[in-house]
Amino acid sequence: MTVLDRAEWEPLAAAHGARVDALLADHLARKQRREKHPVEDFLFTYYPTRPNQLRVWHPGPGIRLRGATQYGTKKGYRYAEGAASLDPSELARRADSIAWIHKLLSATASRQPQFGCFGLHEWAMVYRTEETRHSWPLRLGPAGTDEVVESHKIACSHYDAFRFFTTPARPLNVLQPTRELQPTLEQGGCLHANMDLYKWATKLMPFTPSSLLLDCFELARDIRTLDMRASPYDFKALGYSPIEIETPAGKATYAATQRSFADRARPLRTQLTDLCEQLLRLAGDLVSPLAGP
Repeated sequence: MTVLDRAEWEPLAAAHGARVDALLADHLARKQRREKHPVEDFLFTYYPTRPNQLRVWHPGPGIRLRGATQYGTKKGYRYAEGAASLDPSELARRADSIAWIHKLLSATASRQPQFGCFGLHEWAMVYRTEETRHSWPLRLGPAGTDEVVESHKIACSHYDAFRFFTTPARPLNVLQPTRELQPTLEQGGCLHANMDLYKWATKLMPFTPSSLLLDCFELARDIRTLDMRASPYDFKALGYSPIEIETPAGKATYAATQRSFADRARPLRTQLTDLCEQLLRLAGDLVSPLAGP
């Protein structure tokens, strides 16, 4: 256990707060103006973590913060002998959830990444329907969008994308993902699997070191931009140039960018997996949960 004095941990907490403020400045300004953004708001609508939660600095396991009385009232912490640290009883209570996250992350890392989906999940979500999930026009119109779906192989492996497919689009997918099959199907090339590293980092709060949490947040934000640029929607008015995945050049751009995100995600997934193992050791629950999927 490492003990940090106030003079050591307060600058770390302040630096974290400054980083969060820079990342969220545009979002919070729009929120004050009650202005919605179909691309960037996703990280605060699909994922439940609020900006004020992100701003709280968490040092991670194995660290005690001397004089940090404010942490004594935060869930997952305890304050004893003049210092705050993570509460072992909270770790034990959440051991099953931590073990499931570990299982998913480990299985995903063990699987060969795939880079041939071309973001068609977003197209399948508006296939043969007049209703769209965003109040923005379709770049190719409804008929053109349907034609792209019908002329490509749809191979979405991510359940939380697949569950938003329209009913006519579901049989077109070569896989039929379910929540139960998630550890069996997810792979490291998938945009949503890599975006979800942020979700798992938040699910592990307050045990996740805040530096890792924000690295996952930044990755998710950047992936979201690619996801929407390659989607059927026309977001040029917001400054997003489309990646025309219906063309060879668009496919090449998408796959190359997808690979770069997979490279960024790989070390973050490893850090989260290692964190889960550390937490399960601290919870004294290593025997069966880490046996693998």
